[in-house]
Amino acid sequence: MREYLPVLIVAAIISVFATVFVAAYLRIKNKKEALGFDRHMEDGELIRRLLKYAVPYKKQFVLVLGIMLVSIAYDLASPLIVGAIEEMIKDDFQLGALGRWVLLYAGILIVSLICTYFQAIILQRTGQRILSALRQDLFVHIESLSHEQLNQIPVGKLVTRVTNDTNAISMMFTNILVNMAKNVFVVVGVLAAMLMLNYALTLMVLCFVPFLVLFTVIFRKFTRKVFRVVKDRTTDINTYLSENLSGIKITQVFNQEERKMADFLRRSNDLKKAKQNQIFVFGIFRPMVYMLYISSVLCLLYLGGRGYIKGGTFLGQSFTSGVIVSFYMYVNKFFNPIQNLAEQFNQLQSAFASAEKIFTIFDMKPEVVDEPGAIELEEIRGEIEFKDVWFAYVPGEWVLKGVSFHVLPRQTVAFVGSTGSGKTTILNLICRNYDIQKGQILIDGIDIRHIKIASLRKHFGQMLQDVFLFSGTVRSNIVLREDRFTDEEIWQACRYVNADSFINKMENGLDETVRERGNNFSAGQRQLLSFARTIIHRPEVMILDEATANIDTETEILIQDSLEKMKNIGTMLIVAHRLSTIQHADNIIVLAHGEILEQGTHQELLRHRGRYYQLYTLQFNKQQLQAAQGAS
Repeated sequence: MREYLPVLIVAAIISVFATVFVAAYLRIKNKKEALGFDRHMEDGELIRRLLKYAVPYKKQFVLVLGIMLVSIAYDLASPLIVGAIEEMIKDDFQLGALGRWVLLYAGILIVSLICTYFQAIILQRTGQRILSALRQDLFVHIESLSHEQLNQIPVGKLVTRVTNDTNAISMMFTNILVNMAKNVFVVVGVLAAMLMLNYALTLMVLCFVPFLVLFTVIFRKFTRKVFRVVKDRTTDINTYLSENLSGIKITQVFNQEERKMADFLRRSNDLKKAKQNQIFVFGIFRPMVYMLYISSVLCLLYLGGRGYIKGGTFLGQSFTSGVIVSFYMYVNKFFNPIQNLAEQFNQLQSAFASAEKIFTIFDMKPEVVDEPGAIELEEIRGEIEFKDVWFAYVPGEWVLKGVSFHVLPRQTVAFVGSTGSGKTTILNLICRNYDIQKGQILIDGIDIRHIKIASLRKHFGQMLQDVFLFSGTVRSNIVLREDRFTDEEIWQACRYVNADSFINKMENGLDETVRERGNNFSAGQRQLLSFARTIIHRPEVMILDEATANIDTETEILIQDSLEKMKNIGTMLIVAHRLSTIQHADNIIVLAHGEILEQGTHQELLRHRGRYYQLYTLQFNKQQLQAAQGAS
């Protein structure tokens, strides 16, 4: 019994570690929720949904599997070749025989390297195609979400989902899954080779496997949590950066740089701590696996070396120097894939954490969708009718209360009222940016819910107060990167809305560079480009939401002239605080607290002396006062 004492000591040490791990796991088993062991999606569900993207490329994965099996030959054959060389050198050394063994070893190695190269090329190409398909589906799904849903999700979070998280999933297809399969095949193949070579020593090595499984199971319980926290912290910092870099001018104006830096450092430290926890969890598991490997090698050298020197046996098996050398290499090739499996499992959990975040976005059902049997509208006359429309952004807090009005084709109708009266909400509802709770909205006598959303919106042109210009050129922002418009058509639209007056002064004309959000253009120039963008797409209904706000007097005159021309195109709906811009409207609807107070032409409302008369008188007196101050 004393001769096996070193082996028993090793077993006792491993048992102590195993006991500590099991005790730690049992202690937190009933506290999973408190520690954050939340599992919103099971691994099986994530794999099933991800495999949908891999199925079209199953032939490529089968080919990679075949190449992989060929490359595994090196891992299985090399220990046997080295063992044979050891036996030959010890018993009957022949230089020619050594050369043949070396050539065989080199040949197997070269074949393995070539297979590995082609495997990597095929996987990278396939993985990028899968990544592109996933990103495209995710982007299309985000585009289908309603305005309300998009308002609830920070832009930085969406950017993280489309970029960082999809990259993590790409690693799963290009590297993790195939290498995990390869390592599994290597472990099985090596185990079979060891059993054929010496089953006694193989049984000794297998004694360490239960501990390895135990450590892996416990490790798995922690990795998912730490990776989810890392993803959350990464999303948090990306969201913060997206918002604050966009608003950095406000930060500078109000001298808030230090406070913003403190907020950023706090989020950065949270991410650092999450990364440290990730390293800590894996930093415990990997040494445990390595300890098992070293322990198995020590037992191998002790039992094998003692049996070889003394000429004894172990479980009826004798030992030779070649067997011990081959077994030493096999033990390394047995535990090395298992260590790699642990690392790949680490990466797999990261991919699953990313997949869970992505599928959370996919699982958001668009709130505004086409109803079954929705129709296409090739053209519309522009007749709009609201019938007892009720709407609330928050349930129970009505923004519109029984609103009813009728707009005839090619009429110009203006909506006025104080902030929060429901003017912009009406315009949003017409385009189905939101769906109403009660009532009916009709376009040419057809309920807008019976019309396909894309078909409905293509007949509307919207000009908003906050004009958004994309990075690119003046031309691309007018045509929105559509190729069906000629230069003459673009210039015609620009002349129609008086935008040609400043475009002609630019060095590059239509090809003038537009920086992010159009910050190299004035507010008035951006508004005129918005008008040109709308006109060139020839909408039947035009919507102007505070389109004349925050602009200088000279530009307002240009816009007023543009509005007069645009009235001839189709129905026009205007929201404006400057009542001077809507005096010639066919109908002016005055709103207050979500209800219509009065409506009529400018002159009719002035004669009525109601709310509109009060607003007009207030603005007129203010203008007179400003004019008097300017004169003095």
